[in-house]
Amino acid sequence: MLNRTDLRGSHRDPRGLLPRAQLDVSVAVEQIRPVVEAVHQHGFDAIREATERFDGVRLERLRVPAAAIAAAAETLDPEVRAALLEVIKRARKVHADQRRTDVTTRVVDGGTVTERWIPVRRVGLYVPGGLAVYPSTVVMNVVPAQEAGVEGLVVASPPQKENDGLPDSRVLAACALLGVDEVYAVGGAQAIALLGYGSDGADETDRCEPVDIITGPGNIWVTAAKRLLRGVVGIDAEAGPTEIAILADETADPRHVAADLISQAEHDPLAASVLVTDSEALVAAVEQELTRQVASTKHEQRVLTALTGEQSGVVLVDDLEQGLRVVDAYAAEHLEIQTRDARQWAMRVRNAGAIFVGAWSPVSLGDYAAGSNHVLPTGGCARHSSGLSVQSFLRGIHVVEYDEAALRDVADHVVALANAEDLPAHGDAVKVRFPR
Repeated sequence: MLNRTDLRGSHRDPRGLLPRAQLDVSVAVEQIRPVVEAVHQHGFDAIREATERFDGVRLERLRVPAAAIAAAAETLDPEVRAALLEVIKRARKVHADQRRTDVTTRVVDGGTVTERWIPVRRVGLYVPGGLAVYPSTVVMNVVPAQEAGVEGLVVASPPQKENDGLPDSRVLAACALLGVDEVYAVGGAQAIALLGYGSDGADETDRCEPVDIITGPGNIWVTAAKRLLRGVVGIDAEAGPTEIAILADETADPRHVAADLISQAEHDPLAASVLVTDSEALVAAVEQELTRQVASTKHEQRVLTALTGEQSGVVLVDDLEQGLRVVDAYAAEHLEIQTRDARQWAMRVRNAGAIFVGAWSPVSLGDYAAGSNHVLPTGGCARHSSGLSVQSFLRGIHVVEYDEAALRDVADHVVALANAEDLPAHGDAVKVRFPR
């Protein structure tokens, strides 16, 4: 079922050899550019036209009525409600510890630099609604923004024909449980344009003010729109299809490994499931388990397409040291370590969106109830980017405060460097304060 890449005995850089989905976001950018520009220029009319074309829903208003949000919470399945409340509690506990405090450094007597951490004022949170709906993503986006102290939280999620043109009721219920009452029934590229540029609406109460940052996962059209608006607003990342890598040895339980590979494959036909191991016996056992488990899973065809795609496969390595180099090169969104001394290996990993250690920490736990955030970098971006956190919504601002004596003490150095860079007015701005 799984493609195989044999790196045993190889000393080549594994980055170009590993399975990965081939997505050309730049092509998608050009395809959605007219939609984004139309929303920028024509607002509500363009959003309504795009929504009718792509979602089959004709919007009468952009904003979801507060009563509909409250009603969704009241009718939410009690088990789902209890689960969401537990997820919110755990996420708050983890993200509260990520808060930053201002730090003042005394550089010299009379000279200080204070780093202040200021939240952005307004954040747009995108919640997908395509192959699946994700009330858990509402939690993962809203909680860190709230813990950062963001004043304005806006959620956009696609309208559902089966829900009278409103976003999925579970998404609305999650918003209600978190106290978010500004929700727009808009999806896709037009939603990103709405958040980035703002828009008029059916009337004055239906207007959407532009945001400062847009976060949240989405399909390739959402990703393309984010790329197009980067610079107009901040974005968290260009999210690609979800991915899991598992570093395992012969001690791993093949039932667990197979189930975890399937768990991510059910997201999307382009989802990536990669097993890195030095054990051919484990590969054979996992293949048997995949055959058995895929046949009984609900989204069998979707899972099968993902598992047999070019983005998924088994990577055979000589030993766990080579395996560690491989998973660092791959830089997975989700990385499981199912080996002897799993924590020891996990603490040596440099590149991963999130690491799940041992047999009892599956990715599914992190998707929902570990307390960690599930909005994570994909496509190898974990080599340079982090998952969503309180820090994503904060800006560090330096406050510089020197008195006369402290400036006088360093004035000659400022002037010398200004002259060396042929910027004499920089030096003059200091010298004018100390006339001779």
